[in-house]
Amino acid sequence: MHSVKPIQTAKTGYIVVSVLFCVMGITLICMPEFIVPLIGKILGIFLILFGLVKLIGYFSKDLFRLTFQYDLALGILLIALGVIMIIRADNVMVFVSVAHGIYAMADSLLKIQTSLDARHFGIRSWWLILAAAVCTGIIGFLLVLRPFQGADILIILSGCSLLAEGILNLVTVMTTVKIIRQAQPDEIEG
Repeated sequence: MHSVKPIQTAKTGYIVVSVLFCVMGITLICMPEFIVPLIGKILGIFLILFGLVKLIGYFSKDLFRLTFQYDLALGILLIALGVIMIIRADNVMVFVSVAHGIYAMADSLLKIQTSLDARHFGIRSWWLILAAAVCTGIIGFLLVLRPFQGADILIILSGCSLLAEGILNLVTVMTTVKIIRQAQPDEIEG
C-alpha cells in the first residue's frame, strides 16, 4: 500500500497557493499602489512555490490522475518564470502581465482537456472546470494582447488574471482530486 501523504500535500499546497493567488489578485485590483512595487518578487516567490507544489502533485498517486497530469512541465515552467521575476524584479509589470497571460492561456487549455477527461470519468462538476478555464484563457489572452494602453488597466487585468487562475485551480483540485485512505498499490511490490 502506498502513502497518501504526497497527494495530501499536493492538494493542500494547491489550495493554499490558489487562495494566495486569489488574495493577490484582489489586492492588485483594489490596492495596486500597495502591491505594484513588490509584484515581481512576490509573484516570483508564489510561482516558485506553486511550481514545487505542481511537481509534488505530478509525482503523487492521485486516483483519477486528472489534476496533476500536466504538472511536470508546468511546474518546471513556473519555477523558471519565478526565478526570472525575482532576478528582474525592477520594471517587471509588463513582463509579469505577458508571462502570466501566456501561462494562463496554456493552463486554461490544459484544464479544458482536464474538464473533458473529468466528464468521461463521470465527475458531475466537470463543467465548472471548463467554465473557469475558458474565463481564465480569455483574460490571459487579453493580458498578452494588451488592447488597453493604460498601466492602471493592465494592473487591474493582471489582478483579474491572478484571481481567475486561483479560482480555476481551486475548482480543479476540489472537484477532481480524491484521496482514498485504503488505496491499493499501482504495482505489486515483491
